[in-house]
Amino acid sequence: MTRTTAVNAVALRQPTMLSPLAGSLDAYISSVNHLPVLSAEDERRLAEKLRDDEDLDAAKTLVLSNLRFVVHIARGYMGYGLPLGDLVQEGNVGLMKAVKRFDPDVGVRLISFAVHWIKAEIHEYILKNWRIVKIATTKAQRKLFFNLRSAKQRLGWMNRSEVEAIAADLKVKPEEVEQMEARLGGADVSFSITPADGEEGYVPEDWLADHRDEFAEMEEAEYQEQQEDRLRSALTGLDERARDIVYRRWLNEGEKAGLQELADKYGISAERVRQIESAAMKKLRKAIELEAA
Repeated sequence: MTRTTAVNAVALRQPTMLSPLAGSLDAYISSVNHLPVLSAEDERRLAEKLRDDEDLDAAKTLVLSNLRFVVHIARGYMGYGLPLGDLVQEGNVGLMKAVKRFDPDVGVRLISFAVHWIKAEIHEYILKNWRIVKIATTKAQRKLFFNLRSAKQRLGWMNRSEVEAIAADLKVKPEEVEQMEARLGGADVSFSITPADGEEGYVPEDWLADHRDEFAEMEEAEYQEQQEDRLRSALTGLDERARDIVYRRWLNEGEKAGLQELADKYGISAERVRQIESAAMKKLRKAIELEAA
C-alpha cells in the first residue's frame, strides 16, 4: 500500500467522523472536539510510522486529531453564505492532503503545515460555488477577491484614496480594484431581509461570522518564518563561493544563473560548479534538519 493510498483509506474507514454531512453537524463538531490532541512527540512518532511503514492507523490518528482545527478554520469562511458542513468537508480533504505530504523532520507541527492545504481546498470550493466569483478565474483575480472582500468588511464602500491604497498593497491597477468591488457589490443583499411567512429562504445574517481566521494566519506565518530563519542560519555555514552559487542558482529573485556563467566567474568548469552546488545543497539540508530537531 502506497502512502497516498494509506491516507485516502482513512476516509473509507472513518466516513462519519470525516464527513459532517453524514449526520448532525453539531454532533460532528462535538465529536471532533472530544478527540485527543496529540503531543509533539506522539505526532512526530506517528508521522514517521506513516512515512516509513505506510501505517494506516498512524495516518488515521493524525487526521482525526486535527479535525477540530479544520472546523475552526472553516468557521472563518461562513460569511460567504455556504453551509459550514460543506466548508468543513472541503477543509478535511485539504487536511488529508497535508498528512500525505507532511515531513516530520521539518520540525513544525502538522497543523502549522496543514493550514495552507486546508485553506486552499476551502478557497477552491468557494470560488466554484459562490455565484459572482466564477468571474475570478486567474490567480491574481482570486487573490484580489479574497483580499478585497476582507478590506470591504472593514471599510464598506471605498473612496478613491482607499482604492489606490489597496491597489498599491496588492500590486494591481486601481481599475481592477474598482471592477472587483463592483462585482462584490452585485451580490450584496440586505442583511435584514427575512423570508415571507411559511416560506423558506436565505437569511444572510444567519451566516455572518468573523472572516479573519487569525489562528490560520498566525500558523502559516509562523511556519514560513521558521523556514526562512533555518535557511538563513544554514547559509552561514557555507563558504563564500558556495553561498554565492546557491544564492544565484536558487534564491535570486531575478533570472536564474547558468552553470557556465558561474564557471566563467570563478574560473572553473561547469561540472565543478554543479558539484559545488550539489554538495552545498546537501549541507544546507542537513543543517536545516539538525536545527529543526
